Amino acid sequence: MNTLPQFLQDALAQAHPSWHPALYQGLAAVKAADPEYLSNLSGSHFLPTAGRLFAAFAIPIDAVRHVLVGEGPYPREDSATGFCFMDGAVTDLWSQESGGGLSKKVNRATSLRNFIKMLLVTGGYLTLENTSISAVAEVASKAKAADSVFIKSLPELQENLLAEGFLLLNASLVFRPDVAPIKDAKAWLPFLQSIFFALNKQQNRTAVKPTILVLWGKIAEQLQQMPVVALFQQQIAEHPYNLSFIGNKNMQDFFAPLNLLYKRLA
Repeated sequence: MNTLPQFLQDALAQAHPSWHPALYQGLAAVKAADPEYLSNLSGSHFLPTAGRLFAAFAIPIDAVRHVLVGEGPYPREDSATGFCFMDGAVTDLWSQESGGGLSKKVNRATSLRNFIKMLLVTGGYLTLENTSISAVAEVASKAKAADSVFIKSLPELQENLLAEGFLLLNASLVFRPDVAPIKDAKAWLPFLQSIFFALNKQQNRTAVKPTILVLWGKIAEQLQQMPVVALFQQQIAEHPYNLSFIGNKNMQDFFAPLNLLYKRLA
């Protein structure tokens, strides 16, 4: 694509070079499906800002082992980072108040709260029968200790996910307050298809462990319409905003070996 709008050129600069062929192909596919979409997008206000449209592609394509697909960017500028599920407005995981459990910002982010509780149940720190504030507070008091093995912030959780080869991708790369999210999500489907084709080609070339797609809620229904998705192993569950996610045995078994809540050894 020789005439990319400037905002796309700026965004591509934040992606790892190994992704550039797939990203160009994906954008070409978007334009072929709707010739006006990208030009209209350049004239509108959308999230994420600061050229972070392709921020999720900062890790090399050959480092990807899992693809976690979120719905779309958070509808707040400080929260939308270009990485799915990572709320830029959240820093501390644990409450700094005496007797507190998870931080207020984590508790307000329902999906993140349930995801962390699922990890705590998986690790044996909580029981499924008791994920109350007081139960989490006991874990938090240990997590906040200076010699704790627990991570303390959302950026650390993101780093752990990236280190495990997670591509933190949204089904729709943009959020616009004046456009229905489903409309933007539909426009980005050809882009996602190009990304999955590139990942499938990569995994066939390297003969490493198959890439696993982690699909939650209605996203799974949408993406499974694309035949290329059938070429990957899949982990499918309800969306984490459902309380039942905390007790999802498949999710517990999948995430247990990754130890995402622990500090990484230097």
